[in-house]
Amino acid sequence: MINEKVLEILRKTGALLDGHFILSSGLHSPNYVQCAKVFEYPKYGEQIGELIARKILDAGVDVDVVVGPALGGIIVAYEVGKKLNARAIFAEREDNVMKLRRGFEIHKGEKVLIVEDVVTTGKSTFEVVEVVESYGGQIVGFASVINRSGKENPFEEINQKFKGKPYFYLVKFDFPTYNPEDCPLCKSGIPAVKPGSRKMNAK
Repeated sequence: MINEKVLEILRKTGALLDGHFILSSGLHSPNYVQCAKVFEYPKYGEQIGELIARKILDAGVDVDVVVGPALGGIIVAYEVGKKLNARAIFAEREDNVMKLRRGFEIHKGEKVLIVEDVVTTGKSTFEVVEVVESYGGQIVGFASVINRSGKENPFEEINQKFKGKPYFYLVKFDFPTYNPEDCPLCKSGIPAVKPGSRKMNAK
């Protein structure tokens, strides 16, 4: 699914990148979406949050708390929470373990939506799932700006306990990904970049 309005925003802000990238999942890809470039412009960040929130409201999903993993999920979770009139918090890693800090908490039984900027393998989201469940929160769905998982709903496909839990996204990209040992970009000698580690040129 391609949302033309979102695609226009990604292009305007230089968020669509070509090169050789090491994703947070450890996979390699010739394409990357640097969503931080979108949120550099508050007006676009607000529009993105509103578009996601509209999907959730239209689906009739009731949300008490929106949680995003740091860093990529912080701003988008805030913008979505604002439009849903819900609390917006974020989880972050301490000693490589995802947790709530800074006085954030989830009350038992609260309805929680987990929001990311980009979903590929869902690793960060599942780390947040563990945090939410440890507080007794009720996960009511997932959302992201970009779906590049290759699946319509990777969460229910990976774990059957999320069967029926909706996943809302704005744009789906089927960019190729490679395991490091099979990466043709590595074999071609093209230097790999971890996004954010140096200046990158936009499409």
